[in-house]
Amino acid sequence: MSNITKKVSWSSRGDELGPVGEGTPLLNGSEQPRHSRQFSEGGSLFQIDRLSTVDLEEEISAEEESARGQPKEIPHNSKLLSLKYESLDYDNSENQLFLEEERRMSFTGFRCLEISRWLICGLIGVLTGLIACFIDIVVEKVARYKYEAIKQNIERFTEVGGLSISLILWAVLNFSFVMVGSILVAFFEPVAAGSGIPQIKCYLNGVKIPRVVRLKTLVIKVCGVICSVIGGLAVGKEGPMIHSGAVVAAGVSQGRSTTLKKDLMIFEYFRRDTEKRDFVSAGAAAGVSAAFGAPVGGVLFSLEEGASFWNQMLTWRIFFASMISTFTLNFFLSISHNNTGDLSNPGLINFGRFESENLNYNLYEIPLFIAMGAIGGVLGALFNFLNYWLTIFRIRYVHRPCLQVMEAMLVAAVTASVSFTMIYFSNDCQPLDSEHAEEYPLQLFCADGEYNSMATTFFNTPEKSVRSLFHNQPGTYNPLTLGLFTITYFFLACWTYGLAVSAGVFIPSLLIGAAWGRLCGIWLASLASAGSIWADPGKYALIGAAAQLGGIVRMTLSLTVILVEATGNVTYGLPIMLVLLTAKIVGDYFQEGLYDIHIKLQSVPFLHWEAPATSHWLTTREVMSSPVTCLNRIEKVGTIVDVLSNTSTNHNGFPVVVQVSENDEPSKLCGLILRSQLIVLLKHKVFVELAGSRLTRRKLQLKDFRDAYPRFPPIQSIHVSQDERECLMDLTEFMNPTPYTVTQETSLPRVFKLFRALGLRHLVVIDDANRVRVLNLYKSKVFSRKLKIVTMILFRWLDW
Repeated sequence: MSNITKKVSWSSRGDELGPVGEGTPLLNGSEQPRHSRQFSEGGSLFQIDRLSTVDLEEEISAEEESARGQPKEIPHNSKLLSLKYESLDYDNSENQLFLEEERRMSFTGFRCLEISRWLICGLIGVLTGLIACFIDIVVEKVARYKYEAIKQNIERFTEVGGLSISLILWAVLNFSFVMVGSILVAFFEPVAAGSGIPQIKCYLNGVKIPRVVRLKTLVIKVCGVICSVIGGLAVGKEGPMIHSGAVVAAGVSQGRSTTLKKDLMIFEYFRRDTEKRDFVSAGAAAGVSAAFGAPVGGVLFSLEEGASFWNQMLTWRIFFASMISTFTLNFFLSISHNNTGDLSNPGLINFGRFESENLNYNLYEIPLFIAMGAIGGVLGALFNFLNYWLTIFRIRYVHRPCLQVMEAMLVAAVTASVSFTMIYFSNDCQPLDSEHAEEYPLQLFCADGEYNSMATTFFNTPEKSVRSLFHNQPGTYNPLTLGLFTITYFFLACWTYGLAVSAGVFIPSLLIGAAWGRLCGIWLASLASAGSIWADPGKYALIGAAAQLGGIVRMTLSLTVILVEATGNVTYGLPIMLVLLTAKIVGDYFQEGLYDIHIKLQSVPFLHWEAPATSHWLTTREVMSSPVTCLNRIEKVGTIVDVLSNTSTNHNGFPVVVQVSENDEPSKLCGLILRSQLIVLLKHKVFVELAGSRLTRRKLQLKDFRDAYPRFPPIQSIHVSQDERECLMDLTEFMNPTPYTVTQETSLPRVFKLFRALGLRHLVVIDDANRVRVLNLYKSKVFSRKLKIVTMILFRWLDW
């Protein structure tokens, strides 16, 4: 079996240290740990400090075994895990400091904390709604000036000739906006690229993505998505709202900004991963609510990604944040539209009301809807397949910021050119209807009183194009127009997603599906008897939009509720649910969802819902990390510094043991202490020898740990003198005396459930005598050539 590696930065602490460079440890090329207190079971244990591979079908040759210890630099491989990602410490460390603080807190104190949580969720909703309102107003105003300028230019040169000037104007305006947005992303904050939904899914799943919830990321995200949408790319502004809401939540809940180095000295109790992740869930839900006007859908979106950690009060707080978000957006948009108090536009995209009697559906249409769902699954799988290989190409060849900006500008120019060409050669002329007046109607070569129907789809913002496909009366679009637009926009959207710009895929997916769905409605209507209107094109446009979106993103429950809330008609709940379920089943047969693909391409250790079915024959003995580095309850400072400094033991948690005999038997477990806690202790020099001479100084409190959160200093920044290395450190007060443990014969699916349900990051494996066998059960990779199984069990979490 080939041993493939990838060079990566070794942890998210690289944000403070900068790029590690050539000295960066590799996933499976690191050397053996060299510490005195390391225990293992012997040759039967797999070395998880390297990338463990358990091949059940073939022997490992001597050459391959010797090659494992040699670092290599081989191009990207999506089957590897990146060392730059860490897990969230979702499990509270119930050490003596934590328990003393909880016991000192009165009932009134706990009530105040609960009120603070509701207050924070309200602030999250308000700020997320204001950001959505800002994005919508800026895009609407600037896009109006852009399209009006191009429209006037086209009308001026249509009769006299010289439409090439209009094409150049359109292309220049497009790639100018896109260039600005791409420069912001590529050069200043690459994590702001795309919709941000894959990163937020990982965060809610328990993975700490570097820089994903920074204030700088939010600013770049907002400015970037405005430029992308105005630049005419096949993107939407709804997806990035989820990321924006999550960043707002992460900042508000901490009461300070590490970017601005400003601490308001409020909400200090919530400065830990447990609380922060709950608020990020509320922020993501508020972003969904602001984008689609779907508060319940926002709650279900967060629920799908982090249901294992929820409780009833958290659910209500998230729903409260969602409601406040959509109300704030609705209220301020009504002011912007000079119609204060009109709360009929709850989201950035308004599908309009599907209330016509013609839009009712019958029993015999259910099979048609299911068939459309299957089509959406196939087209979604094709979209994801093409985008997957395109992303691989970008990773290998378009990895420099300047190349990324050039590619984005090229896509913008090509999009403008293709759009203009499609409109220019289209002869689909439709009469202007006062009831369904287009916002930017282009007459071009049509007769007076008519407009070019192709321009309705291309010469508009994607949100308005979706709405016109849903609600324009039958006969508005020619079948050839819809067919050409579907094919063209499909490939443009596929090429666009993954560029170094802030953009979402929700609206392009809806637009593609609405186009071919309306085409299906026209075809079915042509088969019916004259005068029959059962196959209304708008109805089938909605079903096609749901099928295409479901086939690409593979969301089911939350997406069903989002679409039902966005349409404002619960009648379509059953058809949409059947369509999304069919699209997911068919799509999963061919290809994974788009977000899952990009998560794997970034080598993120994403933990799925269930353990693989083929993992029941494995036990913790076969996948546990070994040898394990332990610390004594009273340990030398020099030993602790050496353990933390050694890059071959990049764990973030260490079992604390006590020696029960003078023999070489493994010591008994008495607790677990985190790397971040050890660094704070070293920074404050909490040494046993100095305790007597520091009576006048205050005792170390949880506030000291919270002040250092979340950017704990690297061990390289902690200065320890040679004399201090000989001092001792008592870990009793700071360690967690009751860590989660399992025996070495525990089945792998059972351990998987513990990690998934409890949000664990560390799990100590012990024997029957409570002696430590291994720490950090976090991943195993099972290969089987005969069964063609490639199963990745990623335990929470990468514990570097």
